[in-house]
Amino acid sequence: MRTVLVGAGRLATNLGRALRDAGHDVMCVYSRTQASAEALATLLGCRSTTSIAELPAEADLFIVSVKDDALAGLIPQLVEGREGQVFVHTAGSMSMSLFEGYATRYGVFYPMQSFSKERLVDFRSIPLFLEASDAATLNLLKTLAATLSDSTYVLSSDERQYLHLAAVFACNFVNHCYARSAEVLERHGIPFDVMLPLIDETARKVHHLHPRMAQTGPAVRYDEGVLSKQRQLLADNSLAQAIYDLMSRSIHEVSG
Repeated sequence: MRTVLVGAGRLATNLGRALRDAGHDVMCVYSRTQASAEALATLLGCRSTTSIAELPAEADLFIVSVKDDALAGLIPQLVEGREGQVFVHTAGSMSMSLFEGYATRYGVFYPMQSFSKERLVDFRSIPLFLEASDAATLNLLKTLAATLSDSTYVLSSDERQYLHLAAVFACNFVNHCYARSAEVLERHGIPFDVMLPLIDETARKVHHLHPRMAQTGPAVRYDEGVLSKQRQLLADNSLAQAIYDLMSRSIHEVSG
């Protein structure tokens, strides 16, 4: 399938590599910055550009992977002169309706994963969530998705908002807790590496147990002696203390 990547960030880098490895033709990469466009284009063996006007006029699919707040301004420029082509964005929390009034065939191609340029992931294990303006476009996206992943789902924009919200709790908030943990440890000369076996086992458990059943710690039984002592250890950081209090209350309520 002939594809064009509009964006050269973390998601686009991983998706572009997956497309290439699956035998698809990535024709061109666009980015606002020349260095980013050239870096991904070199990886994929294709042309790069910093100009929307220089993108191919035709392709089987234009994949837009840019920051959420850039989508609305970019889509009209991208679609102009290419109205008959197929366009998708890859944003978890943005509606498919962004393309309405500009493109005639469009959709969403959302890989639910945390991406980085430094650590490429195996796309076969990533769930892909699809949405399309019409049956033919949906079939096109399903065909593409099947070459990249073993798990594909059709999900509306409204439903995908809740999926993305759940992902924020399961990924972004959890990683922030790692950062808070590292902050506590670093102040006392303890390496964060000591947490890795605990983190790994906690993640493994939820493959077999519902998260409520896997929950442990003093907040489950609301051990006020331990909670009060740990709260005082955070007395010099009111925000961390507030997070600790809210999380402990939430754990107790959900576990109960």
